[in-house]
Amino acid sequence: MWLVVVGLGLAALVAALVPVGPSWLDGVGAVAVVTAYSWALAARTGGRPVVFGVLSLVVGLAVLVVDNDHLRTGAAVMTCVVSAVLAVMLTTPAVRFVRAARECAVAVLVAGIGALATVGFDPVVSVVRFEYVTLALAILGAFAVVYRLGAGLHGLGRRGVVVVAIGAVVLAVTLLYAEMLRRYGSAGLVDHLLDGVRWSRDHLGAFPRPIETVLGVPALAWGCHMRARRRQGWWLCAFGVAATAPVANALVNPAISLLECGLSVLYGLVVGLVLGFVVIRVDLHLTGSRGQGGRRLEEAGAVRPEPPRSAALL
Repeated sequence: MWLVVVGLGLAALVAALVPVGPSWLDGVGAVAVVTAYSWALAARTGGRPVVFGVLSLVVGLAVLVVDNDHLRTGAAVMTCVVSAVLAVMLTTPAVRFVRAARECAVAVLVAGIGALATVGFDPVVSVVRFEYVTLALAILGAFAVVYRLGAGLHGLGRRGVVVVAIGAVVLAVTLLYAEMLRRYGSAGLVDHLLDGVRWSRDHLGAFPRPIETVLGVPALAWGCHMRARRRQGWWLCAFGVAATAPVANALVNPAISLLECGLSVLYGLVVGLVLGFVVIRVDLHLTGSRGQGGRRLEEAGAVRPEPPRSAALL
């Protein structure tokens, strides 16, 4: 039933993009998707899916009826954040890298549907502010859930503290560098950096989102791989919203076409998985058994159980 609701909502959103059908299809599709996503997130995290699902439905319908710009923008923020967090929560442990890559693709797909629902509310936004707000709220939401899944801060251990510290530093440096460059970067430096972006957009059709590529996808792949062995992997997965939040808000910028958004997400996923593969191999080299036989023994011992994708984690 859940897949049917998401499918119908997605069909309405796609029809509105074409465009085919009445003008209210995008709003109805957005409400259907955010209702289903809120239900799934509550169910997955051990909450009350009926309460949150009905609440999302009522709020979404009220936004459509009142048709106020502020309410539409607020609904878009809620949809983007719920989509980003749910995309991470729906992942499962991965014994091998191939499985981790699949989980990253699933997360990006879930967030991509959320991106269509986000713009389905027709928000009136400052693009940069919207991106920062949704990323910050998604990070807070993901860490709040992972705090419970990872058994609190005392469940981190020394290894968990190290990986969370690394993720926090990468996140802070990426955001700070982007903001400093935007505000205080010299014209020559900005033009030099933009030359690479322009070349990629001219020859490849798009440029990958840096935070998705450098932090989000590698952290999610490594986190899923670690979760098959240790619950501390959830703390790494929390940084996966650095990939899913940019995907979920990717369509908000009207200056970028739908095709370019899709290619940008795809390139970020591919390059991020390459970085994730390197990080996982380095981690196994430093902490696991050496050689092919040692890796097979290590994979055979990675049997930490977790509920399936459709079951509650708590």
